[in-house]
Amino acid sequence: MDNLESRKEWMGLLARAPAGLLAERWEGLASTPHFSWLRAPEIGGVMVQGRTGAKGAPFNLGEMTVTRCSLRLESGEVGHGYVQGRDKRKAETAALCDAMMQTNASGEVRKQVLTPIAEAMAATKAAREKKAAGTKVDFFTMV
Repeated sequence: MDNLESRKEWMGLLARAPAGLLAERWEGLASTPHFSWLRAPEIGGVMVQGRTGAKGAPFNLGEMTVTRCSLRLESGEVGHGYVQGRDKRKAETAALCDAMMQTNASGEVRKQVLTPIAEAMAATKAAREKKAAGTKVDFFTMV
């Protein structure tokens, strides 16, 4: 279940995590480290691209609001947070988790924050898939 070995994987999980669940799991950690802002949380927009059939030429689908920030722990590790929407607190928490995952506390962060969030999101996805499977209709044609 725990596919959170690379930074890309944990950053993706932090970006997709529900804000309430991320805040709840973060509060369960022993202490929040001291840090300084490299870039305080700021709200902006990004252009989202799509592809027809996932193979065609890219086209601009539209804009999406994102919040980003960067911080540096007292020990020197730099963390970044990029999240969809206008939630500055979620971006800050994601950046703190990213920075902490680069320290000796990574095991605790993985155990207390990342793994429970991944499990909760997997359970939600499985429940959604099960509900959708109940409405599946199989069509067949007799020749």
